[in-house]
Amino acid sequence: MILLPPPLLALRGVCKRFGVVEVLRDIELELYAGEVLALLGDNGAGKSTLVKVISGVAPADQGSIEWEGRPVHIRRPQEARDLGIATVYQDLALCGNLDVVANLFLGREIRRFGFLDEVEMELRTTQLLERLTRSVPDLRGPLVSLSSGQRQTVAIARSLLGDPRVLLLDEPTAALGFEQTTEVLDLVDRLRDHGLGILLISHNMGDVKALADRAAVLRLGCNNGFFDVSTSSQEQIISSITGATENVPRRPAHHEAESEERDA
Repeated sequence: MILLPPPLLALRGVCKRFGVVEVLRDIELELYAGEVLALLGDNGAGKSTLVKVISGVAPADQGSIEWEGRPVHIRRPQEARDLGIATVYQDLALCGNLDVVANLFLGREIRRFGFLDEVEMELRTTQLLERLTRSVPDLRGPLVSLSSGQRQTVAIARSLLGDPRVLLLDEPTAALGFEQTTEVLDLVDRLRDHGLGILLISHNMGDVKALADRAAVLRLGCNNGFFDVSTSSQEQIISSITGATENVPRRPAHHEAESEERDA
């Protein structure tokens, strides 16, 4: 009998309302270590709200969240960070007038004897970026002098300072050129190889097919399909996104073949 490990993060029947409007209804989702799960859906499908639920910005009204198989409560962003969940939003939330080091440690500066330890922060920044990218940018130049791809790398690097196990990425390649997109996708691929579970929000089906292991589709605030990206066609996934096909599985089955072998 093959026993599969529990998902790092699981959502069971999650609902979220804003006033009388139900934005998410009975959402099921599972994210495993060492995988990239693409979260797809048209505008207004509930993707951003779901990220806010997971990151603690907008706690769920109903349902449960599990971390490594045990129920947890995520009511604030700090509780998500304490679990090991980091989020990189589409706007990156970086300060263009500050340098790379200052952006990485903004709000969590290292101090020694009451003074900022600039040497230690620069050393840690260099070590982290050398792990993530082939071309380390100028650490002391203003962030606005960097390319869009380099700024995305800095935002991801900042999210990794706390050694998270789950990384939520909101449209990480939006508005990037081909070369910069390739660099960011390579970075995400390396993070998966290091065992992180990555939830990737994207409208770019090319990125999804190139990088994701599985895809979860939301439509009108509900699950509308789970797909193994390697065996599902782009047309099948797009049909689920647009509503041309209705596919609402009761559970987000993961590696069905393995599950069948386990049950045999």
